[in-house]
Amino acid sequence: MTSPSVSDTGPVLPTYGRSALSDLLPAVLAALGVADAPNPLGLAPTRRACVFLVDGMGARLIERNADVAPFMAAALRTNPDLTAGFPSTTAASIGSLGTGLPSGASGMLGYRVLVPGTHRMINLLRWDAPVDPVEWQPHETVFERAEREGIEVTQVTAARFQDSGLTRSVLRGGAFTGAESLANRVTGALAILRDAAEREARALVYLYYADLDAAGHVNGVASETWREQLATVDATVRELVDRLPAGTTLYVTADHGMVDVPADHRIDVDEDPELQVGVRLLGGEGRARHVYAKPGAARDVLQIWREALEDIAIVRSREEAIYEGWFGSPEMVAADLAPRIGDVVAALLDDWAVIATRREKLESRLFGMHGSLSAAEQQIPLLVFASGQAP
Repeated sequence: MTSPSVSDTGPVLPTYGRSALSDLLPAVLAALGVADAPNPLGLAPTRRACVFLVDGMGARLIERNADVAPFMAAALRTNPDLTAGFPSTTAASIGSLGTGLPSGASGMLGYRVLVPGTHRMINLLRWDAPVDPVEWQPHETVFERAEREGIEVTQVTAARFQDSGLTRSVLRGGAFTGAESLANRVTGALAILRDAAEREARALVYLYYADLDAAGHVNGVASETWREQLATVDATVRELVDRLPAGTTLYVTADHGMVDVPADHRIDVDEDPELQVGVRLLGGEGRARHVYAKPGAARDVLQIWREALEDIAIVRSREEAIYEGWFGSPEMVAADLAPRIGDVVAALLDDWAVIATRREKLESRLFGMHGSLSAAEQQIPLLVFASGQAP
């Protein structure tokens, strides 16, 4: 296995509206027969769909580990990639998946962002602030739309996610089946699809697995622990393909990839007085920072962060990042959502990160990180398998 190449780490802007994660579920609805659902991915018609999202499984990581994931690696060669969207992190990506909208339209703008009009931050993965999930993200979800169109929708994942803020915000709608092991989730998903097939019903099953991402955060994506998890996913995908009922299509994707960040490529804000000048709150995460400035200090913060992170980060003002399409087309970023974005936004390059060892103790200890615009983080698979077919 080789180290990341330059092509793995150079900037890749999201391809919203053409081939981004936010385009997937609307395209699946089109494949299921919803007449006015957009289908920029060109998905073929099907009666039943299973969307299997593997947290942290970047397309370039599959390529680099083809020896332990031969089934998916072979399929990757004949299927186009998607881009995750910015920031390439779970809360934003699941928000884009569940709503069919870029992060700037869904309001799911990062790992940790400002609640506008307050001095409070919210972690959108843990939902650790008293914010109503439906008020935060009021758009109809794709699952709600599917139900409205007469499609049977079921999520199959860990039971603890059923009533989470993230689920209620962007994945509401349909039925929920809790299953703790991956094997039980696969069994449950296949049973639901077989039942729908026997009744000739249209169905959409969403299957989620997070252990690959966890292994990468703790041990890194070059570790044997991570590779063992990828091998497990590869075997699971093969099993799903072998057991799909007639008239069913499996879509395998991810929410982001990952980059291993060495100790000497970590800039610690909590130990760097210069990077603290004018900063009111620090949001985002190590690879993708939202920096909220004190009143009147935004321009100074932008200049300081640009100079301090020269050559290791793309640093933009809020307005510049919106204009350049980081969060979707500029007209899609609603005026009331823009303040959730930092006054300054920093996307780290190569394998660098900006950490905060005192205020973010757990996150600062992670080995594998994500959130930025590198190909290793942005490029995610879309592997499509119709029943009775293999790559």
